[in-house]
Amino acid sequence: MHGVMGAGADDILDRPHVQRVAGDRKAGFYRPRKGYGDSRGACGVVLETYQWSDLRSGAAARTLSLVLLLPFMACNAAAWMRPRAKVSGGVVWVGCRLVGLSLTALYVLSFVGVALDLLACKCMSLGSCLGGRTWLSWLGGQPVGLRIALLALVPVAAIWVLWLAGSWCGHWYDNFISPTGAPADTPLGAIGTPNATPGVLRLRSIHVATGLAVLDLSLVAVLWAARGPSPVNVLLTVCAVLVLVASVVLLCVPSVIDAVAGTSVVDAVVRALRSAAVVVTVVVIGRVAFDRSEWPAGNGLPGHDVAVVLLFGTQGVLLVLLGVAALVGRDGSLRKLRWFGAPLFACLAVGLAVSFASELNYRVSDYLDRDLPTPDVLPTSPVLPYKWTMFGFFVSVLGVAVTGVVMVLLTRIYRRRAADDIVARDYPEAAADARTARRRARVRDAIARARFTEQLCPLGVVHCCVVALSLGFTALALDELQPSVAVEDLFGLPSDFVSAGTQFGSYLMALLFVVLFFVGLFAYRTTTIRRYIGMLWDLGMFWPRAAHPFAPPCYAERAVPELACRISMLVRQGRYVLVAAHSHGSVLALASVLQLEPSVLSRVALLTHGSPLGRIYSTLFPAYVGPDVLTEAGRRLGWRWVNLWRDTDPLGGWIFTRGYEGDDTLRRRSEVDRRLRDPEDLDARGRDTVWPPVCGHQPDVTDDRYEAAVCELSERLRSG
Repeated sequence: MHGVMGAGADDILDRPHVQRVAGDRKAGFYRPRKGYGDSRGACGVVLETYQWSDLRSGAAARTLSLVLLLPFMACNAAAWMRPRAKVSGGVVWVGCRLVGLSLTALYVLSFVGVALDLLACKCMSLGSCLGGRTWLSWLGGQPVGLRIALLALVPVAAIWVLWLAGSWCGHWYDNFISPTGAPADTPLGAIGTPNATPGVLRLRSIHVATGLAVLDLSLVAVLWAARGPSPVNVLLTVCAVLVLVASVVLLCVPSVIDAVAGTSVVDAVVRALRSAAVVVTVVVIGRVAFDRSEWPAGNGLPGHDVAVVLLFGTQGVLLVLLGVAALVGRDGSLRKLRWFGAPLFACLAVGLAVSFASELNYRVSDYLDRDLPTPDVLPTSPVLPYKWTMFGFFVSVLGVAVTGVVMVLLTRIYRRRAADDIVARDYPEAAADARTARRRARVRDAIARARFTEQLCPLGVVHCCVVALSLGFTALALDELQPSVAVEDLFGLPSDFVSAGTQFGSYLMALLFVVLFFVGLFAYRTTTIRRYIGMLWDLGMFWPRAAHPFAPPCYAERAVPELACRISMLVRQGRYVLVAAHSHGSVLALASVLQLEPSVLSRVALLTHGSPLGRIYSTLFPAYVGPDVLTEAGRRLGWRWVNLWRDTDPLGGWIFTRGYEGDDTLRRRSEVDRRLRDPEDLDARGRDTVWPPVCGHQPDVTDDRYEAAVCELSERLRSG
């Protein structure tokens, strides 16, 4: 099985002619075609590969949609990074769901800002903004209520697009026949089974109801500005608030959302909530449309700035809550990411969503302003909190960059010293000339760079702190304080520096969106781009949609049970099965192994190479891929498991230990990991014309040591 590189079946099998024997073009099982050379592998094994790369890629439009859903994907992955502690893990699970709900609210509120605040209120109140724009000017002479009601259809359409995206994503793998069997007895083994995420449809309805409630409250603010606290306005406000509160309460009771038993009652409640939100939205839009009251619409949508600040403040509080819960339930040292995965990915999700919302509002504002030289606050400027987020984005990028440089410099001596020890131990007979010294230095630097993966925790801490603080500081926008003025008064920084940083933050946000656009366009079509983003992308799309229903679909819902079914079928045919998986493929392989029955497991062995199971997944997902789960998988396999790893690999590594002795379990675990010297030698003179390459994270299938491991496991299977 391949990893994030997603190579073709012929490259994986190292055979030029292959044929599909099961599956389809999205994910299929391939074997070398008979009659075209040797179709068998080391020690005569029958070769077969599972190519699953097209499950998380496809047409350009689909890939671009995944980029736009990136904040939802990061938030969804954060929920699966919960700690192993029951209380802290439950708090993180609920907190990530609430963060996901706030992302949906921000998504709707950003379209409310564009359609209602910038267009319906500010632009259509200015003749200079409507001039020459026939697509807007026809609404300019209409009553304020009518144009707000018509443009309220824009955020309604945005919510409808989300609903369609969730439904469409749910049908990507409809041609796959899901297996029916007993539920898995391990959390990771449940991935891909029908009982893994029973609440995704309920979450979708709750998020739609929340989005409509946010729109309703924005429109009710218009009615309050026009007519005051009339009984009808109060009733509509109470209904919208009740929908919002009910959505939050339902998410705070995961036993209800994730319930498998009694689903008819829960589904009826969720459908009723969604229907109530739709009815309230229709009534509110109709009442606004027929309102003929005149009020100063040129000042913007009433209460929109307060709504944005409240939402940002809520997100900041949720991020702090996630950080505290993860810290309390941590399992390991504070210097490791084992406890910090959920807050980090939640901060990434919020930061991306805030960046998208700010850029959307400011780019529309720039278009409406016609680039006129005006003071700080333009007639059609977005609400001030978005300007604060631009400065916060600049500070977060600056803080992470400075911290990264400091961490590189502080850990460089330690990493190089450790790398020197490894090189000295691996190549004691190397020549002492100048060329070999340069070669030794390059290998040492490759090992030192690979060891920087364990030093990423401070970067995440700085990023999360800055994001949470910047969300809190947006409250200063309620006093109409510009970032340049407030930061100069609070911290003494020059106002010109703050203004330049705010503008630079806007450019960085735009650059981020452009980069993500092109990355999504060329992802999984260009090898270079795929190499750098594949791991993060596969990590996010591997997990089912449990925190956000509009995250990209989980390809593991097909890949894991499909692989388990294929292994079981081959065993029932009387075969022994050796699963050899590289990189992220080892995660799919482990989840599949945990779904197999004991009678099947007795004829299965596992060979992993370049595997991130122990180094990344066990660290970020302690409740699902922790040491206990890995040990249980080894026990079920009868410890017929070999893991090959290199010191030069920045992603893969050892699964259990670098090597130690102890009781029987520890001894069996230590026998799983086999370190490969990389490169094979420092000096190739007399044997080759070039130096042996530094392989790093590349697959090992052409390595003699890989073939030796295949032969060893094959013999262990045959001997029982």
